[in-house]
Amino acid sequence: MYKRKYKIDKVILGILLVFMGISLLTISSARMYLPSYLGNLVLKQLMWFCIGFVIIYIMSKLKNDVLYQFVWYLYAIGILLLCLLFVFAPVVNNSRCWFVIPKIGSFQPSEFMKIVLILALGSIMGRFSEIKFPNWKDELWLLLKCSSIVILPSILTFMQPDTGAVLIYFIILLAMLFACGLRYRWFIAGGIGVIIIVGSFFALYQLNQELFIDIFGTKFFYRMDRLFDWQSGTGYQLENAITAIGSASLLGHGLYKTPLYFPESGTDFIFAVFSSNFGLLGSMLLFILLFAFDYQLLKLAKKSLFFRDKVALIGIFGMLLYQQIQNIGMTIGLLPITGITLPFISYGGSSLVSYMILIGIILNSQNEQVKRPTIT
Repeated sequence: MYKRKYKIDKVILGILLVFMGISLLTISSARMYLPSYLGNLVLKQLMWFCIGFVIIYIMSKLKNDVLYQFVWYLYAIGILLLCLLFVFAPVVNNSRCWFVIPKIGSFQPSEFMKIVLILALGSIMGRFSEIKFPNWKDELWLLLKCSSIVILPSILTFMQPDTGAVLIYFIILLAMLFACGLRYRWFIAGGIGVIIIVGSFFALYQLNQELFIDIFGTKFFYRMDRLFDWQSGTGYQLENAITAIGSASLLGHGLYKTPLYFPESGTDFIFAVFSSNFGLLGSMLLFILLFAFDYQLLKLAKKSLFFRDKVALIGIFGMLLYQQIQNIGMTIGLLPITGITLPFISYGGSSLVSYMILIGIILNSQNEQVKRPTIT
């Protein structure tokens, strides 16, 4: 008979446990600057980690086939939830990104839309891989299908507004298309198109700001101002974060001794809290852990038996790598502030649970059917 063998990657799970410890310590240190009405975020984060590990265990009893089987239903539900945000979601920081569930917390649909997009794109690219000798028409049709799937949630998410999530959607698409083996001419053509569109966009902002506001609105104009605050090295959050990190020296100020206040210290700017507490040595240790985690993902992607799992893992890798670079880069002033959190470290129930679901998908991609003799 055939018995399912579940492979547990000890490196992934071991690093996750270390991430959990780092996250809980850093959020605990950031609590001194967080409003009291948020409650005990350390206990909440611990609860979300526990829920996440339970989800991984439940997913170990299933196959990724189950998710792929219902992926288009999940896609429809995700689009519906993004639409309902405009009706039922409260305005938080000038955005409608979260449903508020009394006595539980908030729920952010865009976090789970990332998972659905990875599965949907993996399903499409899996079928594309069955074509033995794809021509340019096959590749163009693949690009059109994949782009149409990503564009609709991107528009809805951009309108919330949540620019950071939209960027992640397209990072996932780009990473998976690279893994799919498309010819480079498509990426060159796409890159030229992006340069023209973005260049025209910035030219309009610089040359005619009144027309820019008429077309895109004042909220998006404010987001552009934040971008140029980064470019000039100004801005309250950025200046305080850089000061906190720069003054930490080799060993840091110590736990619970973050020297300056900056908003979102438990989420977007959690790296600034960690680095100011543990200094250069602590930051280097975190970088090593992130590198080891990402490297292990690439190794698992190469081992995947099915093409759809292989490209899905590359999508997950691309998403996590981008978020790591973007979050740390914006904290130290190298990249614009986009509100992107540091995976597995920043506080957030929706984001953490979504990452743990992705870990379940990653581990399941290594499962296989092995033949075992029937014992009588």
